[in-house]
Amino acid sequence: MTRPDLAVPVNGRPHVPGPTDLPHRPAGETAAVERLRQHLRDELSSELSDRVRADESAGRPPMDAPARRRLAEAILTDAAEAHAQAELRNSAAGGMLVAPEVEQRVIRQVLDEVFGLAGLEPLLADTEIENININGDRVFVKRADGGRKRLPPVVGSDTELIELIRDLATRSGVEERRFDRGSPIVNFQLPGGERVSAVMAVTARPSVSIRRHRFTKVTLADLRKNGTIDLALESFLKALVKAKRNILVTGGTAIGKTTMLRGLASAIPPWERLVTIEDVFELGLGEDAEVHPDVVALQAREPNIEGQGEISLSDLVWQSLRMSPDRVIVGEVRGPEVIPLTNAMSMGNDGSMGTLHSSSSQGAFTKLAAYAVQGPERLPMEATNLLVAAALHFVVHLEKPRDDSSQRVVSSIREVVGADGAQIISNEVWRPGPDLRAVPGAPLRTDTVDLLVEAGYDPDLFERREGWWTP
Repeated sequence: MTRPDLAVPVNGRPHVPGPTDLPHRPAGETAAVERLRQHLRDELSSELSDRVRADESAGRPPMDAPARRRLAEAILTDAAEAHAQAELRNSAAGGMLVAPEVEQRVIRQVLDEVFGLAGLEPLLADTEIENININGDRVFVKRADGGRKRLPPVVGSDTELIELIRDLATRSGVEERRFDRGSPIVNFQLPGGERVSAVMAVTARPSVSIRRHRFTKVTLADLRKNGTIDLALESFLKALVKAKRNILVTGGTAIGKTTMLRGLASAIPPWERLVTIEDVFELGLGEDAEVHPDVVALQAREPNIEGQGEISLSDLVWQSLRMSPDRVIVGEVRGPEVIPLTNAMSMGNDGSMGTLHSSSSQGAFTKLAAYAVQGPERLPMEATNLLVAAALHFVVHLEKPRDDSSQRVVSSIREVVGADGAQIISNEVWRPGPDLRAVPGAPLRTDTVDLLVEAGYDPDLFERREGWWTP
């Protein structure tokens, strides 16, 4: 009998429990499933190897990933049929057929194992799933509409989960990313662009968090269409980018900062040279060679097992200044790299950008000062504020509106105008309205208006007295 808590649809099909899902499966049936699984693994490994060798001998080009998977599916289908016939012939000696739906589930599992994602495959294939959180055998997902649900385990044990993450991490990027008791924390990107963060040893059970960016290629017009900004904000933000204003995007966790950064970057002219700096590759600005043909993407590197070879975000920001960038874009400012970044912003690399975790646009300045203290320069707050005021032009803050917990909107925009001792002086030129969607606030400075108008901004959109969030 199927456990009701495991009968969850996967990709539109009923989730058919496997042997690890049903501990009360009869011993004979469990053994039959395991024989099938092992036979499929062996046949797939042998057949794929033979095909690769045959292609090499014939001088044919190697198959791409989709072609390899289609071939693997055909091999597994034939192997499952042959195995069923063998089990029938050996029925007197204990042979047993498995149910067709279980056979299909095992085929999918073997495919997922071979192609690297195991039980994560069906979850990642569901484009409406935004977050996947795994605590041992407990799996929780958050959907794009804000709904949350608990799903069946993706692997059979904690050891399998650790092995899966270790395997994916090792193959994730330009450098091997370890995951063991000596390095119990790992962050990396999956081939589909999903961000993975995993911990072990420092928790009772291994824990994995997977974040999917639903908008990997996005423009400011797209953000207006999905309700993140309105027409006036689209005009304003596009002008900020074209006028080469330095921008910091702020907000809480999973609020859409990276998506906003991509939207802002879409307004950068294609002839500009960009250097992006990230802890884990996420931005992917260089993936569209027509929009951004000249991009150098840098990724921080963790130390090796001897504690050597670390390359920090701060190191990369300093290095980026020697790479002739028109703009430097930091995926997330979260430490002493704030000093080299503000130096980059004030040394001819106008139009640079970054993101920062902050609960408000005003709170971003305190965060920047706190991060600066962590750097080797140990700058006092007054010196940090002078540096920030000289480098940063605008802070764009994101929130969830009060009427829709699944939506993200621009709530506040501050223009930095100077520093006074321990205070950054700023004007909130767009402030939160009653529903937290930004509405016009303090007037822009005259020289700022002139600069933005020259870059294409329509000031009449700012001056109208109502209907800012309507077409």
